[in-house]
Amino acid sequence: MKKEAVQISTETIKLDSFLKLAGRATTGGQAKAWIINGDISVNGDVCFQRGRKLYDGDLVQINNDKTAYVVKGKSRLISE
Repeated sequence: MKKEAVQISTETIKLDSFLKLAGRATTGGQAKAWIINGDISVNGDVCFQRGRKLYDGDLVQINNDKTAYVVKGKSRLISE
């Protein structure tokens, strides 16, 4: 599985916003539908909460996607 780091500028970010920031969801409605349908996993567990807060180091994966998206908080350098 490929891992791609996505830098956030705040301490936390909501899951639906993160999917848009990562460039996976084009709209909030698309992100919401994926979450409601159980298509998103956070740290290996299916997540149904679009408002779930993500923190530095959390791993987000979309079902049937070979890439996992790692949250990189503002306190860490993007080059790590």
